[in-house]
Amino acid sequence: MVGSVVVSGAIIAAWFAKQGTINQIFQTLNQLQENPPMWIEAPMMVGQYLLFWTVALFLVVLVVMRLTPQPRTWSRNLVISILAILTLRYLLWRSLSTLNLSTPLNGVFSLGLFFLELLTLTGTIIQLTLLVKVRSSQDDPEGTRRPEADLLSMDVINGVFTPSVDILVPTYNEPPFILQRTIIGCQALEYSPKTIYLLDDTHRPEVQALAAELGCEYITRPDNLHAKAGNLNHALAYTSGELIVVFDADFVPTKNFLTRTVGFFQDQRVALVQTPQTFYNPDPIARNLGLEHILTPEEEVFYRQIQPIRDSAGGVVCSGTSFVMRRSTLVETGSFVTESLSEDFFTGIRLAAQGHRLVYLNEKLSAGLAAESMADQALQRVRWAQGTLQAFFVKSNPLTIPGLRPVQRLAYLEGLLHWFTSISRVGFLLIPLAYSFLGVIPLRATGADILYFFVPYYLVNLSVFSWLNYQSRSALLADVYSVVLCFPLALTVIKTMLNPFGKGFKVTPKGTSSDHFFFNWQLALPLIIVFIASAFSLWINLGINLAIGMWQPGMSPVMAEKMKGFDLGLLWSIYNLLILGTSLLVLIDVPRPNLHEWFDLHRTVRLHIGEQTFWGTTSAISEVGAQVILTQAGFPMVSQSLKGQATTTSIPVELEILENKLVLQGRATCTSIKDEQSTVRVMFEQVSLKQQRQLVEMLFCRPGQWKSRCSPGELRSLWLLCRIILRPRFVFDRNPDVSVVAVSKV
Repeated sequence: MVGSVVVSGAIIAAWFAKQGTINQIFQTLNQLQENPPMWIEAPMMVGQYLLFWTVALFLVVLVVMRLTPQPRTWSRNLVISILAILTLRYLLWRSLSTLNLSTPLNGVFSLGLFFLELLTLTGTIIQLTLLVKVRSSQDDPEGTRRPEADLLSMDVINGVFTPSVDILVPTYNEPPFILQRTIIGCQALEYSPKTIYLLDDTHRPEVQALAAELGCEYITRPDNLHAKAGNLNHALAYTSGELIVVFDADFVPTKNFLTRTVGFFQDQRVALVQTPQTFYNPDPIARNLGLEHILTPEEEVFYRQIQPIRDSAGGVVCSGTSFVMRRSTLVETGSFVTESLSEDFFTGIRLAAQGHRLVYLNEKLSAGLAAESMADQALQRVRWAQGTLQAFFVKSNPLTIPGLRPVQRLAYLEGLLHWFTSISRVGFLLIPLAYSFLGVIPLRATGADILYFFVPYYLVNLSVFSWLNYQSRSALLADVYSVVLCFPLALTVIKTMLNPFGKGFKVTPKGTSSDHFFFNWQLALPLIIVFIASAFSLWINLGINLAIGMWQPGMSPVMAEKMKGFDLGLLWSIYNLLILGTSLLVLIDVPRPNLHEWFDLHRTVRLHIGEQTFWGTTSAISEVGAQVILTQAGFPMVSQSLKGQATTTSIPVELEILENKLVLQGRATCTSIKDEQSTVRVMFEQVSLKQQRQLVEMLFCRPGQWKSRCSPGELRSLWLLCRIILRPRFVFDRNPDVSVVAVSKV
């Protein structure tokens, strides 16, 4: 990489210095760009006819998506074929007609922009190529493997196939209350031959006491060598189960996790079964924007689109948690990889290289804690980027390790290239500034060219983006997610390629709280600088366009060329300002005073207040309390019981959740009275271990409780972004009711 930069720099320097051969080469290339082949030029038609193919292809795509709301093999392949043709057509046009090599300055930006586009398009082209291999059926349109799991699980449920299982829960600094719910969830698994091990890498007496109280095994070690991978490898010597399950300290499985996954190991070739990661709290981007119940977590695209693609190619990514692994194959291949921060990723690669099958079951069978602040999310993503890119420097490099098939290497290559797109995203933010401040025109195209080559390619891509990823993310919202952390990720990519092992392992903090708004200046500073520069750029472009428009009758060819450039820069700046503005609002962390999540869960309850009994339904439940909407019949009595009580005053109550036969003692406060209904908030007191188990199983462990939501479409996403800019949460929602804000949809 350093060599490429040096050589490129030497060529650019020679070009700027107008050195003989180099300068002649670029002059020749510029002449070719100015006189492209006739077949790459837009035909001599008026605007409406130039748009014919755009409208026709767009209608074809709409009809296909209407006929098959979920992609089928035939419909997906048809859409991919259309995308492939448009992409090839676009690339030919960009490479043969639009590059501006008239001056070294223009050439550097023009070639740089084209290279950044190629970097992004390469990953997209690989994805489309691998998507062709995905096979859908009427029973399994998303390629989830659920029908296969239905069949194989019968042998597990009927006791025909029940290998011994060791469940490993590595922990470093997670609070005991988080570990407690994870261990309770593991103990609630409907599978008998299992042993649960809490792997403490911090020698905490309270964690050892927790293991003793809950009745699980406790393992520690004398050092922290190789972080999580070392912790897991150390535990292998003290365990003996035929299968190994790993859950991160904050991930709680549903009761059927093992019955749904273990059956796959009846095939002796299967070494790993990976399930999706999902989260029971909103990620910080959704929460900070006030879109907790609208936006899907960032990982949804990976687990609903990318992992099924990898599964079809035999290149499933081991994701570090919520997976089952065959002990014998793990030991044969050298246990968990310790040479990288991403021990899970490279352990999976090594298993695949040995010819073993890696299976992805796209069924949400566990849930964990998403990062709780933007700083935590940045820390997590930077670690993932560094760990993945260390692939170029370790023995388990998927591009060179012996044993992988070409299609598997291609699948893993796409994952490596993904992190380089952060550099492209930074470039796309900066290029419009060159229009205004340097007078650079990196893309040369007429209005007819744009209509004929770019608009069809862009519009069709935009319309099918969400459809191809099963409505897990719109293109517009995906751009917001990519811009928020593009600068730290781009810097991490460059640092890792120069010094791959320069930064050690850092655990993402979990179980934190906050009682105030917090603006992350460190992450925001580069975005603020670019936002201000883009605003000035927009102002300059508007002024220049106005001046040129007034002077149009005597416009020279050179000024006409600049006019086209400034038009493009104007539109680009407007779009960047919208995305940057939203991204800056994302970096204002909203208060999180509650350590426990509240779930939108409805249960029939009976309240005993003194000698009186009231009936109601829960509107929200957590491990520490519940909100109950009382029936109308109970309103006059509870109103009298709580008459004159301040919202900070509480009275003792007994709450009985009838469906779960759970009785809890607590204190209640009347929080609101509306439409002759009284809402009572009950905060639990003196919860026993048995009651805690019942609460955890009710809130986290119900089979099928974690559902996939659909992301809003492109038009609604645009409306949401505009609404967020005009009504930012930190201004219009300064004092949200935390018990409602924290409610998670189940």
